[in-house]
Amino acid sequence: MPVLLFLVLVALIATFGFRDTLAAILGGVAVVLLIALILAAIAAVVGWRLWRRFFGRYR
Repeated sequence: MPVLLFLVLVALIATFGFRDTLAAILGGVAVVLLIALILAAIAAVVGWRLWRRFFGRYR
């Protein structure tokens, strides 16, 4: 499997050039990190709201 990924990377570099390939890979990684950050923020807000509901000010 790593050999296949290496061959795909070589084909991308040969087709689009090194800088465009690097930009595409870094852009893909950035999108994945952004989605993970958004999901973590949503989980924090939901957890905070549940905490306030069950262990709120009136207890």
